[in-house]
Amino acid sequence: MTKPSGRPRRRAPGAGDRASRPSGMREGLGGGHVEGRRAVRELLRARRRRIRRLVVSTELDADPLMDEIAALAAEARVRIEYVSASELDGLARTSAPQGVVAQAMPVAEADVDTLLAHTRAFVVALDGVTDPGNLGAVIRTAETAGATGMVLPRHRAAGLSPAAVKAASGAIEYLSIARVAGISAFLDRATRAGLWTVGLDERGATSVFELAVGEGPVVLVLGAEGRGLSRLARDRCEVVAAIPMLGALESLNVSAAAAVACFEIARRRIP
Repeated sequence: MTKPSGRPRRRAPGAGDRASRPSGMREGLGGGHVEGRRAVRELLRARRRRIRRLVVSTELDADPLMDEIAALAAEARVRIEYVSASELDGLARTSAPQGVVAQAMPVAEADVDTLLAHTRAFVVALDGVTDPGNLGAVIRTAETAGATGMVLPRHRAAGLSPAAVKAASGAIEYLSIARVAGISAFLDRATRAGLWTVGLDERGATSVFELAVGEGPVVLVLGAEGRGLSRLARDRCEVVAAIPMLGALESLNVSAAAAVACFEIARRRIP
């Protein structure tokens, strides 16, 4: 694809690890209340946040994940507090804590410029996603697809609530997440930094399966439930891509759309 005139030159893709979480971090994003076996296991395994309390129900059947949680806790010298199922449910903030609740330091906020400076940046930006389950699912998808970071708006959008943390299944321990005042201004900033900006929209002129720019530094922008991309965000995307719909329905849930688009970009980036 020919780069539009007047745009900054794109950096050639280069080797590079994911953006390091310890560097360029700011205040916390929340996410200190962790429920669910996979989420708690990754909290313990990553060892990136201090765990203040780990509570487990005494009324659980044998389970390999719980055995792993116990082993990781012992290795990290985190004391497990065993309580009755009713006591644990009283601590829970979701409907299905799966017999385990942890309280930890908040997730550190990444620096936007650090995310944009990554040699093969693959940043997922969410334009006003408000459902915590969708947020958590997209975080999980982005991390497993090899995204190097995520950007969330500070206002009128879901944050790292217990429901979002549980839905992310531990991905918040590994994916660097930054917040910005507005997604449209962030997209201008990303363009100046040399990244392609790609919006996912059902009215897009390009198929997501023909997204040649996905091989280089890129920002993938996903819109809110229902309304999709805002006009300001859409206008600032250099490419607007659509997922071809082959059935009677016109669109996918944002988390499902994220899975299709993220793994299409991932496919193009596999050596």
